[in-house]
Amino acid sequence: TEHERRAKAIAAELGFTQISISSEVMPMVRMVPRGCTTCVDAYLTPVIKQYLSNFRSGFDANIDQVRVSFMQSDGGLTPMHSFSGNRAILSGPAGGVVGYARTSYHHDDGPPAADEEDAQKPVIGFDMGGTSTDVSRYAGSYEHVFETVTAGVTVQCPQLDINTVAAGGGSRLFFKNGLFVVGPESAGAHPGPVCYRKGGFLAVTDANVMLGRIQPHLFPSIFGEEEDQPIDFESAKMAFESITQEVNKGLGKSKAYTVDEVAFGFIRVANEAMARPIRNLTTMKGYDVTRHALSCFGGAGPQHCCAIAKSLGMKKIYVHRYSGILSAYGLSLADVVVEKQKPFSGAAIDSG
Repeated sequence: TEHERRAKAIAAELGFTQISISSEVMPMVRMVPRGCTTCVDAYLTPVIKQYLSNFRSGFDANIDQVRVSFMQSDGGLTPMHSFSGNRAILSGPAGGVVGYARTSYHHDDGPPAADEEDAQKPVIGFDMGGTSTDVSRYAGSYEHVFETVTAGVTVQCPQLDINTVAAGGGSRLFFKNGLFVVGPESAGAHPGPVCYRKGGFLAVTDANVMLGRIQPHLFPSIFGEEEDQPIDFESAKMAFESITQEVNKGLGKSKAYTVDEVAFGFIRVANEAMARPIRNLTTMKGYDVTRHALSCFGGAGPQHCCAIAKSLGMKKIYVHRYSGILSAYGLSLADVVVEKQKPFSGAAIDSG
């Protein structure tokens, strides 16, 4: 510890503004994960500080007198001055976990359940956004992991046990080697799916538009380069007609698939990709998935939750009235947490 602190002091004298040392970031044994975690903190914390600086600039000077808290990956709030990069990796999904845990699970201090079966029914959180889908489990307490691999980098830090799969509303659709493929590439927010009128890529959202699960007239006219046009059904249809020809040519079957069948095929592939991590959280850990409720939220969650629940044999689905912003709503329901760690090394004592 003293060597790291001395190195930090020298770096500060040389003018470095961001200095991360492992004895402060993650004072735990195992040098390699600790070193990787410190590198992650050194990489992300300057970005966090820039974000906080921009956030503060939108308020008057009195913001320093207001308590401002940010969500960490472990599902707890922390003051703005102690918010760091290595603890912010899952801050967005963590807000969603708190949101559905506090609104979909019966707590002793909450309203009574509709029936005895629902009183202690564990909940699977299904958060489907534009790029990915996050799933987690809640059965009265938050499930944490203390070492994860994110983008190939080992991070040693308390995080909620959230599994992410690259299947969301913006996941691109491909026909490769005779197979329907969904993702992991994403159309992103810009240019987005074809129906966004920005010359985008065929995506899951387009499939939902094609099948009538997204009704263009119910959405505001905020699409196109000038952001003043409605969702483009015709362009999505033309894109699916093109890939349908590719599918029928590639498969070479006597019965040709229709455009709707191809769109539905991609939806089924996406649903299976999203159901897989739910099985990993439940069946692979010895839990009966059919005894869970499915709490779906996120911008695209309610479009797919019924098919996901049917595939898994789940009977109850929660769609909160704030489902589109439940991750943000969860921030207002979270608790402020303080976490302290201290390593200890001692010799084993033979009591015999």
